[in-house]
Amino acid sequence: MSPGILRRPCPPCPSCSSQSSGTDSSVSSPSQPSNRVIRKGFFFRRDDSRLLRRFFCRNCRKSFSNATLSPCYWQKKRRINLPLRNLLGSCVNQRRAARILKINRKTVARKMVFLAAQAKSERLTEEAERASRQALRPSEGIPRVFWDEMETFEHSKCLPLSIPLVVEPKTRRILGFRVASMPAKGLLAEISRKRYGRRKDERPGKVQSLWEGLAPQLPPDVEIVSDQNPKYPGWVRAVIPQAELKAFKGRRGCIVGQGELKRGGFDPLFDLNHTCAMLRANISRLVRRTWCTTKRKDRLEAHIEIYAQYHNSVLI
Repeated sequence: MSPGILRRPCPPCPSCSSQSSGTDSSVSSPSQPSNRVIRKGFFFRRDDSRLLRRFFCRNCRKSFSNATLSPCYWQKKRRINLPLRNLLGSCVNQRRAARILKINRKTVARKMVFLAAQAKSERLTEEAERASRQALRPSEGIPRVFWDEMETFEHSKCLPLSIPLVVEPKTRRILGFRVASMPAKGLLAEISRKRYGRRKDERPGKVQSLWEGLAPQLPPDVEIVSDQNPKYPGWVRAVIPQAELKAFKGRRGCIVGQGELKRGGFDPLFDLNHTCAMLRANISRLVRRTWCTTKRKDRLEAHIEIYAQYHNSVLI
């Protein structure tokens, strides 16, 4: 290509932030200090059979490619990222996912942490965009949300966990969640204290953290709908004092072990209960009466993070 012909500029160097101009970068130009990145052939990436362009920075004398800044950089099995996300969001546990994809269980565990981090980064980006839109156009905010808590456990029923969940009506989009430890209730309370000691209740702090993250995306007078738990108004008004709170009496479930789906008649919290039922059905460790249980609270949070992305982008 002759000098002066425009072509797509090279990306900036990730090491020293040098850039290239829009002219042919194969020709040196001492008078243009920005023209420091040149093209340097291609290389074949074997794990996903792609041909990628390589670049060279004349300033720091380092090479890089289009994949250098990718979050999957240096991964040897990037092909399985998307299939693994789909399996983890479709009631497949880690051992069965490893068998289906013909990989080691340790690879699945590492990939789950990576996929959760990517899903969380995407969720935070979407939250920032919704918050900026809410600040510029308050009338286009989310006027009504549903929220409630799901309950599960880690390792034993004597170690219960709470999952505060906020859902947008009609679309059933998951807006946010947290995972909090809580003390055992009922007949298991004394057994839990005797076996594991007193268990801290993290629900108030986690719920307030959840609403603090959602508050910039909601109008001040947002309508928040939940059940008649007496603790909910205090937790919510500590963060959003002007919110309009509505509470409906909880009802009996229609299926044994699946309390989220309600028996007959009109359910004012249908969108929330249906979403909670989908979590029970599509996250293997949340299925009731199963041998697949959560051993670590942080891995439960990672699994829900992956499912929330799959739920919002694929299922609904």
